[in-house]
Amino acid sequence: EIIVVTADGREFKAEKKLVDEQTDLAILQIDPKGENLPFLPLADSDALEVGDIVLAIGNPFGVGQTVTSGIISGLARTGVGQNDFGAFIQTDAAINPGNSGGALIDMQGRLVGINSMIFSRDGGSLGIGFAIPANLLKTVVDASRTDGRIVRPWTGFGGQSVTSDIAESLGLERPIGVLVYRIS
Repeated sequence: EIIVVTADGREFKAEKKLVDEQTDLAILQIDPKGENLPFLPLADSDALEVGDIVLAIGNPFGVGQTVTSGIISGLARTGVGQNDFGAFIQTDAAINPGNSGGALIDMQGRLVGINSMIFSRDGGSLGIGFAIPANLLKTVVDASRTDGRIVRPWTGFGGQSVTSDIAESLGLERPIGVLVYRIS
């Protein structure tokens, strides 16, 4: 049984509409029984820029709702989680255990991402947190409203940026391009 509890203590039974393990998202639906509930509008996460100010909302370590501020530190971060969709938003807003699933919002009060994970040596925030972009969330929400299928593009290869060491080993004048290391 899943219960959604609002900030003012109201409780609603929730139904799972879709669980997508690749994106680490679950879409829940509640019946507000005619009550109007507040919501956050979705921002276009593709319009984010490094340096944009954001707020991370969550319940770290179960202490209650908190808000931390920071900036967008990086965009389209890849290879940082258990999935391979590769589009995380990196932020230095403190995200600690318990903040996962919380909102990452911009200064206009729009949802830009869902707090997902951190890099940490001791379990606490070190200023390297990651959020699932709102545009990816929108794709999963749209799938939950239709047939529940999420169509993911697939290139069929794995690659990495050409570093200066790789460029030198390949006899390239400068480090530019992509080195394809796997074809599937």
